[in-house]
Amino acid sequence: MDSSEVLERLLKSFGDYYTVSKENIVAPFVAEAFFKSHNEQYMLVKAAKIADIDSNEIVFFYINTEVLSQEKITELSKLAWERGLARITPYYGHRNTDITLIILSDTIPEESFKIIKKQKFYKSYKFGLYGWSSFRALAYESSTGRAVTNRRGSDLKRLVASLK
Repeated sequence: MDSSEVLERLLKSFGDYYTVSKENIVAPFVAEAFFKSHNEQYMLVKAAKIADIDSNEIVFFYINTEVLSQEKITELSKLAWERGLARITPYYGHRNTDITLIILSDTIPEESFKIIKKQKFYKSYKFGLYGWSSFRALAYESSTGRAVTNRRGSDLKRLVASLK
């Protein structure tokens, strides 16, 4: 299975809960998925609202056509983080926004796998009162089925484990 087939299967699985887009995506990414959850808590009547709670996730997909270098991983991670942060509007009801980068490649050198594990971004808004943002990353080698994530992205391994 090559990277484009893996992408199609991933987008299909994301499509159940996320808004998936493959058109009008700014390069170098080939697709994006967006998840938004809004919850309200109130006491007895809706007029007595206690809290608004928003939780979001933005997923950026990238297909690599050449050997994936360490510099490219760092560049993609920073770009995904910056584009994700640009879409966030923190306010008193914002709980969190996770920004996820999924890199699909036919071959990934061992050194590049090590760089993925080290990718780490986190931002707190007004000491956490307006929520936070964290970064998750996954690199998937479609020729072998090997997947590596950063610390926050460990749950993404289960997602690609079903692709084998």
